[in-house]
Amino acid sequence: MAVPFRRTSKTAKRLRRTHFKLEVTGLVACPHCGAMIKAHHVCPKCGYYAGKEVLHVEKQKGAPTASKSEKK
Repeated sequence: MAVPFRRTSKTAKRLRRTHFKLEVTGLVACPHCGAMIKAHHVCPKCGYYAGKEVLHVEKQKGAPTASKSEKK
């Protein structure tokens, strides 16, 4: 049978739930670019895996800036 609602104190309830949390596992730093990636996966930022280029990833260019001559 369940324990009535008020019989378990707030502190006891919260202490019991301290281990009930999400945990991020399996993230490592890419040795080539330093981005956080899943272990044993190709890096989506640079395309390297185990020190070799597996995917060719193009570098994204910066946002275009308006020059002073275009401004009226």
